[in-house]
Amino acid sequence: MSVAVVVPTLARPSLAALLDALAAARGPLPEQVVLVHDRPGPEAALPVRLPARLTDRVVVLSGPGRGPAAARNTGWRAADAEWIAFLDDDVVPASDWLARLADDLDGLPAVVAGSQGRVHVPLPGHRRPTDWERNVAGLERARWATADLAYRRVALAAAGGFDERFPRAYREDADLGLRLVRAGWRIVRGGRTVAHPPRPAGPWVSVRLQAGNADDPLMRALHGAGWRQAAGVPRGRRGRHLAITAAGAAAAAGLAQRPGPRTRRGGRGGRSSAADVLAVAGAAGWLAGTAELAWARIAPGPRTPGEVATMLATSVVLPAAASVHWLRGVVAARGVAPAAVRFAGRPHAVLLDRDGTLVVDVPYNGDPDKVEPMPGARAALDRLRAADVPLAVVSNQSGVGRGLLTADQVAAVNRRVDELLGPFAHWAVCPHAPGEGCGCRKPAAGLVREAASALGVPAERCAVVGDIGADVAAAAAAGAHGVLVPTARTRAQEIEAAPVVAPDLDAAVDLLLGGQVARR
Repeated sequence: MSVAVVVPTLARPSLAALLDALAAARGPLPEQVVLVHDRPGPEAALPVRLPARLTDRVVVLSGPGRGPAAARNTGWRAADAEWIAFLDDDVVPASDWLARLADDLDGLPAVVAGSQGRVHVPLPGHRRPTDWERNVAGLERARWATADLAYRRVALAAAGGFDERFPRAYREDADLGLRLVRAGWRIVRGGRTVAHPPRPAGPWVSVRLQAGNADDPLMRALHGAGWRQAAGVPRGRRGRHLAITAAGAAAAAGLAQRPGPRTRRGGRGGRSSAADVLAVAGAAGWLAGTAELAWARIAPGPRTPGEVATMLATSVVLPAAASVHWLRGVVAARGVAPAAVRFAGRPHAVLLDRDGTLVVDVPYNGDPDKVEPMPGARAALDRLRAADVPLAVVSNQSGVGRGLLTADQVAAVNRRVDELLGPFAHWAVCPHAPGEGCGCRKPAAGLVREAASALGVPAERCAVVGDIGADVAAAAAAGAHGVLVPTARTRAQEIEAAPVVAPDLDAAVDLLLGGQVARR
């Protein structure tokens, strides 16, 4: 097992503490420590001393200056290791972090894409935490936070890495985690720990952070209305922010509509009265909402004069800032297609499930005379063959392990499928029962990897087409691309979780030969 550590950095002073802690930690050193210096502008040396233990392992790259998603992509694509452990440049690994990382990754099933470390935010013990400190402490509960998260390189490659349309450290890690999980991968919690001390921040940091609201419409466009629940993201206060902003706008509109002194003396009191009502009602709503927001932020804090003054000042502008950034994101997300699995050109091979995908599913069928092709299957397969795309079959046949079929019966049925729909370049069959714990039975990666190897094609360049979630999960576990073609037996949860769904095999072939598979 090989590991590389990737750290996107803006050359903050905290980077030195991270490197010193990493060098001093017990356990096997990573093969590489890739530092991606992401300051915009000409490449410059990092102003940090490298610990002697890491000197021959550190690689410094110049980042593209487009945010942490692009910087992390630069780092992991340059690293040549089975696992890529991402760390933020303001964390401090625990003294046993390297040893715990090795333990966390050792023996993980192939379907596991990532191992998330535990983030500890040290807060002052002598007083209540400030608003900024509580904000940072939220990392302790965040799902898929790349402050400390190790991903399989093959999983990153299958997902295409981080989506660089997310320009800030806000939703880019949730987006990647959601794409991987919906593709059938798992992300587990490890036992290692990093400390994430709240770094110094100015009084207006909470207002600056509202720029992250622009990412939420993109998440909705990519992952649908339920993305927050799926990614474990709290709902927040957007509805209240919009209401406060609308009330403030109404107050401003009412004031603008009030007639001048001469007009009022002329007797046009009706218009003045309506404008006054709008201004007063809007101002009252804005004031009440702002006061509630300010108190919600002041109450759990230290309530020092400086903190109270900061909360009052920032609460005045925070709702409008959040609303404006969110509306900007809504405009930017217009026309964005849902999350997609993209091939750089068409797949190099297509691996197909047998029962329910190529032929009508007859449970534990050992009779070749009962083989009936799925409608349109032969024509769809011939289109792939005409495009010189090799084909193989990956099939669970647990009837053998259960004693309901013999291997010879399975082989006879497979020969009949080959006669009706073939030729197939390889048949990968798992004869084991579910309880035998083999590594080949889908949703494990074994059958996909066997077929890819037999065809001489990297698994990540293969597409796997099947009718149930286990087919898609096996593709994800091997780093391949999964396409679900549902039948009557496909569960609704499997359809919802699948990264790509096609109504039939012919439509799946359309998507595959087009070089891009769009999510629903």
